[in-house]
Amino acid sequence: MRLYLSSYRLGASAFRLKKLLNGGRRAAVIQNALDFIPSEARRAYETNIYDPKEELADWGIGAEELDLRDYFGQPHALKEALAGIDFVWAVGGNAFLLRRAMRQSGFDRIIGELLRKDALVYGGFSAGAVVATPSLDGIDIMDDPRQLVPGYDEGILWDGLGLVDFSIVPHYRSDHDEAEAAEKTVGFLEEASMPFQPLRDGEVIIVEGRNVTLLPVLPEAMRRSA
Repeated sequence: MRLYLSSYRLGASAFRLKKLLNGGRRAAVIQNALDFIPSEARRAYETNIYDPKEELADWGIGAEELDLRDYFGQPHALKEALAGIDFVWAVGGNAFLLRRAMRQSGFDRIIGELLRKDALVYGGFSAGAVVATPSLDGIDIMDDPRQLVPGYDEGILWDGLGLVDFSIVPHYRSDHDEAEAAEKTVGFLEEASMPFQPLRDGEVIIVEGRNVTLLPVLPEAMRRSA
């Protein structure tokens, strides 16, 4: 199993992602965590501020968007769409909405099978990292679990994908508008005696087999030369 889990965007260790991909260059970007934002506003944000496909391209990774809504109730079609993909990258937004999309498309079952076969790398930042955990308990402090858009089931899913055995709290003590909520989430998880890993923006968790590594923020020169 190979995972690349970040607090914010690719973080400060994208050079390690390239190594993790082992030559793979084809990515599918999942942005369903942002489906609550009107499409026009999303396009403007991608054009003017941040496009995850362009960020991956800067590291030599070609990416296309994979909208899980196109595969709701069609897991076999989704499995075909993922054939030949080296890297799945799930962006931030609402973790509960993303989790619903993964369930309704069958992605949650398919990704486990592909990871066990070591067919690809799963990665995500913020909500995309959060859903890799066993449980979304406490994340409701940061994200509204009842936020819906047409086509999504109303039921709240509290279970994650279970790809790691601890919770992840992104934006911890970072210059981010969710930093205060992240602090409260850490307090909740401590009180509940749940294992967790807080991530500051820039930090990344890499999983290779049974090895779990927390990568701190490195100076730019070290990142580019590594």
